Amino acid sequence: MALMDKIKALLKGRKNEIKGGVDKAGEAARAKAPDKYDDKIDMAADKTKDAIDKLPD
Repeated sequence: MALMDKIKALLKGRKNEIKGGVDKAGEAARAKAPDKYDDKIDMAADKTKDAIDKLPD
């Protein structure tokens, strides 16, 4: 089994949980970083969640 197949198997049925984890990670990063990076952190979290949505179910 290829690495990507293993990753897809782990993600199956857990997209909402993973996106919640991305949100928590973004909140933690925003708390630690200066305010000038908030937009970049939000943009990275949004792109990550979009990539998760594109993965097959």
